[in-house]
Amino acid sequence: MATITNQATLSYQNTVTNSNVTTGELLEVVSASKAAVSAGYTADGHVAYALSVVNAGTTELGPVTVSDDLGAAGGAAERAPLSYVEGSARYYVNGAAQTAPAVSAENGLTFSGLTVPAGGSAMLIYDTAVTAFAPPAQGGAIVNTATISGGGLTAPVTAAATVTAAAEPELTIAKSMSPATVTENAALTYTFIIQNSGAAAAEADADIVVSDTFDPALSNITVTLDGETLTAADYSYDEATGAFATAAGAITVPAATFEQDETDGFWVTTPGVAVLTVSGTV
Repeated sequence: MATITNQATLSYQNTVTNSNVTTGELLEVVSASKAAVSAGYTADGHVAYALSVVNAGTTELGPVTVSDDLGAAGGAAERAPLSYVEGSARYYVNGAAQTAPAVSAENGLTFSGLTVPAGGSAMLIYDTAVTAFAPPAQGGAIVNTATISGGGLTAPVTAAATVTAAAEPELTIAKSMSPATVTENAALTYTFIIQNSGAAAAEADADIVVSDTFDPALSNITVTLDGETLTAADYSYDEATGAFATAAGAITVPAATFEQDETDGFWVTTPGVAVLTVSGTV
């Protein structure tokens, strides 16, 4: 609801006089809400949004334009923490699927040609990708605002949604063998590098398990984690089959660290690392 304030001026000869001030209320019949499908985001992840526009009036609203700032603070589109996923837009009127609207992703994101029926609603669903400008550490957040304009609206209508950086580990594993060429009855070492690109450490309760089947099987193995020798309670191994597995929770991986480039503004991730080695005779 908006307040209308108006005053007239009367001019005659060399005299100017003002009328009384009239006030009234302008009932806003269009409302909008926006929600992120996921509660949090991760580096290189995706965030999908649903924008709902409700028209409580007696006249169809349209065509309207929806502009999305993709989370760019102060309109700095070149440093937006989100980017539009091409072809992802879905448009519904009163729950029925419609032809996807025209989309422009230059200098922000714009959808055009949408209508909202009288006494009805329209919904726009679209996907975004997280960019290197999104703050990845715990406490980081993206505030994403959509603005609906045109179509007879007296003033633009806005709706915003906030998502926060997910405080969870993101693990990857890589394996190498040394030496690359080995003779029978010689020493061989397998190295497993586990990296955590997430904002939270993978603690014992993450129940990390590294399993492998060595072929040919190794004998007289030694297992280390970050240079420290593990005990038999920390892993299992069958010399007959070569089946190897660490005990759940024996491996932990620290959280990643993050640093923002002062010049370009993007975030650089340094993963937390744990190194597991299995050495034996082939």
